[in-house]
Amino acid sequence: MVSWRSLADVEQFRQLTERHAVARQVDHATVVLGSTQSDDALSPTALQAWPVEVVRRRGGGGAVLLRPGDHLWVDAWIPRDDPLWQVDVSAAATWVGEWWRAALGVIGVGECVVHEGRAVPGPYGATICFSGRGPGEVFRGGAKIMGLSQWRSREGALFQTCAYTHWEATPLVNLLDLDEDSRAAWSIDLSGSAVGIEDLVGPGAGAGAGAGAAMATLARNLLSIFPHWGSVGPPGDG
Repeated sequence: MVSWRSLADVEQFRQLTERHAVARQVDHATVVLGSTQSDDALSPTALQAWPVEVVRRRGGGGAVLLRPGDHLWVDAWIPRDDPLWQVDVSAAATWVGEWWRAALGVIGVGECVVHEGRAVPGPYGATICFSGRGPGEVFRGGAKIMGLSQWRSREGALFQTCAYTHWEATPLVNLLDLDEDSRAAWSIDLSGSAVGIEDLVGPGAGAGAGAGAAMATLARNLLSIFPHWGSVGPPGDG
């Protein structure tokens, strides 16, 4: 695990001439704000009460709270001359959702839907990433499994994806600059907006046993199929 500041450095990808994917974990609690999100969304009092780092990613969208061991974050870099590169921002993210959907199927998470077209932030999506619907994001039964943020440059596109082990809205809501009644209402409203991987398959799914096995298997699945994804279609398509 490493600190988020080194992960937020997009310059590490811009010089890569081939596609690249890497799974990440933070080593301490971190709130990741979207590129245009105001720091005022967070409560200074709450941040002081719970030591948490606040950083900003280059891609847009709402805030994400990461804690050690509670998530799988995967960065995927696509250079401009790659077959997966597309000019249309919304269409460019569709393959990401299909990539995740294939890897989720291996650990027994089926009936997933990839959101296509424009983003639908909903009432809280501008503030909290996992409450809206963005292109390429993966859902099951209306609950978000994987959230996605995209950043593009003249060299290529970086897709930052995240799934939770278990979904809890309250810890992030408690960091927002809201009154107590609003915090309680937001927590209730957002409780079903997403779902964690181990809530779907159990902690012992995949190779190995014990907590985190499903997430570790999912990470291996994603990284193993990524190098060839989109070159001749998903593995098994011929």
